[in-house]
Amino acid sequence: KSDSDTYTCDIGDAQSRAKLVVQEKPCIFTKELVDTEVTEGEDVILHCETSESDSPVKWCKDGKSLRNSSKYNISRSGFEAKLVIHRAEERDS
Repeated sequence: KSDSDTYTCDIGDAQSRAKLVVQEKPCIFTKELVDTEVTEGEDVILHCETSESDSPVKWCKDGKSLRNSSKYNISRSGFEAKLVIHRAEERDS
């Protein structure tokens, strides 16, 4: 984005002008989430990777945002986003 601006080329009294707009590259998943099965009571780790390191991610269940708690541990390190579900229960499915 820092290169976005108006550029000119001058030849004596004549000038040509162009506006450059640099659009931000979209963040994509380079590694998708994988379906996982776990025995009730065990911890489960879900993780994915994105093309942009430390880009913001939001974990949701049934359309509701999850937050760090005694049940969920959410972390982001470089390209990897990780969700740990502690003591998985059938209702976590």
